[in-house]
Amino acid sequence: MAGYLRETDFVMVEEGFSTRDLLEELTLGASQATTDEVAAFFLADLGAIVRKHFCFLKCLPRVRPFYSVKCNSSPGVLKVLAELGLGFSCANKAEMELVQHIGVPSGKIIYSNPCKQIAQIKYAAKHGVRLLSFDNEMELAKVVKSHPSARMVLCIATEDSPSLSRLSFKFGALLKSCRQLLENAKRNHVEVVGVSFHVGSGCPDPQAYAQSIADARLVFEMGAELGHRMHILDLGGGFPGVEGAKVRLEEIASVINSALDLYFPEGCGVDILAKLGRYYVTSAFTLAVSIIAKKEVLLDQPGREEENGSTPKTVVYHLGEGVYGIFNSVLFDNACPTPILQKKPSLEQPLYSSSLWGPVVDGCDCVAEGLWLPSLHVGDWLVFENMGAYTVGMGSLLWGAQTCRITYAMSRVAWEALRGQLLPAEQDEDAEGMCKPLSCGWEITDSLCMGPVFTPASIM
Repeated sequence: MAGYLRETDFVMVEEGFSTRDLLEELTLGASQATTDEVAAFFLADLGAIVRKHFCFLKCLPRVRPFYSVKCNSSPGVLKVLAELGLGFSCANKAEMELVQHIGVPSGKIIYSNPCKQIAQIKYAAKHGVRLLSFDNEMELAKVVKSHPSARMVLCIATEDSPSLSRLSFKFGALLKSCRQLLENAKRNHVEVVGVSFHVGSGCPDPQAYAQSIADARLVFEMGAELGHRMHILDLGGGFPGVEGAKVRLEEIASVINSALDLYFPEGCGVDILAKLGRYYVTSAFTLAVSIIAKKEVLLDQPGREEENGSTPKTVVYHLGEGVYGIFNSVLFDNACPTPILQKKPSLEQPLYSSSLWGPVVDGCDCVAEGLWLPSLHVGDWLVFENMGAYTVGMGSLLWGAQTCRITYAMSRVAWEALRGQLLPAEQDEDAEGMCKPLSCGWEITDSLCMGPVFTPASIM
C-alpha cells in the first residue's frame, strides 16, 4: 500500500451488526455527552467509496478517474482515494495544498479551474503542478506570463441545457473559437496536451457524452494540424452518485465506451481521464441531526376538527443545520431531504403535518415541509442518507456551531480488497503518466457490492 490511509484513520467493522446499530451507538453517545454538545454528525462509509471505485473500473476500464476535491474535501475521503491510486482535480490553491499535505505528488494533480487567480497560477508553478485548464485568450496570457512550463488542457463547451447544473455558459470554449486559441498557444510556445469537457451535473441524456467526445476529436485534429501533441481526453464529471438515478452508470458507460471506440480507439495513444465527485461520495455519507426546538402551530380552519375533537395542528421542528449549510442542496439542486426516524414509531402513533427548519432566522431556511411524522421531541435524532456531496465544510457557523464531526468506518472486506489489489506505490511522474488505477480490482466488485456491516464496539 502507498500509506495514505491507515487503520487508525477509521473504525474497522466486522460482521454481526448493521448500520443502524452503529448510528444508534453514535447518537446515544452524542446525546449523553456532557462537554461538547453535538447537534449533528456524519457517518462516512469508506468501504462504499472502495466499492464505487471497483464498479467504475469495471464499467469504464479505459478511463482513469480523478477526484474533484471541491465535492468533499474531508481527510478520510482524500486518503482512501489516494490509496486507490486516483489523481486529484483541484479548483484552487487551498485544494492543491490539501492533497499535497497528505503526500499526493504534484504529478497527480490537475489545476482544472479554467479561470484562475494569477497568485494561484504562480503557486501551481512553484509546487510543480503543471497540468492546467483554459478556455479563453486572457487565461492563456496569464499562464504564459506566470507558468510558462505549464501543459494546458483546452476546455470546450457542451450542449448541457437538459442538465440540472449547467456549466457551459460559465466555462468552455465554443468549437469555432478553438482553432484561434490553439494558434495563439502555439505562437506563445505553450504546450496544449489535451481537451476536456463537462456535460453538467444531473445530465439526463448519456448521448451528451458521445457528442462531446466527437467534438473533442475535431479539436484534436485542429491541434495536430498546428503541431500540438495532444494526448489527454478529459471526460469531466456528471456521473450519478446514488442508486435509482434517472440515468445509471452502466447506461452512461455504454455510450462512452462506444464513442471512445469510434473516435479514440484503444492504442491511439490518448490517455482518457474523468473527474468524479458526487459519484464517489454521495452515498458514502449519512447525516444524523438532532432536533433542537419544537413548536406546535394550531391551524385556524373553522369547522374542521380532528377525529378526537382536537384542533388540527402542524408541527415545526428546528434543526442545528439548514439550507445555508449542510442542506444547501435544497437551494442549489432542488433536493427534497427525507428524514429517517432514529426511533421507529408504532403503528398506533398518530402522524402530524410537520416541517423541518434550519437555524437562520428567515423564511427561506426550510429544509423540508409537507412531512407526516409522529410527535417528536427535542433531542430526538433524524437521519438523512446520501449526504456526501457538497456538504462537508458547509456546516453553519451560526451560534458558534462547529463543523460536523465525521466518523469514518470501513468493513474488513473492503479494507482487505484495498490492501490486496493496489499496485505498488509509484514514483512522482509527469501528469500524463499519472493515476494508474487498481490493476484488476473490478474482478471482486460483486463480492464488495453487498451492503456494509458495522459493529458499534469502541465507536465512542
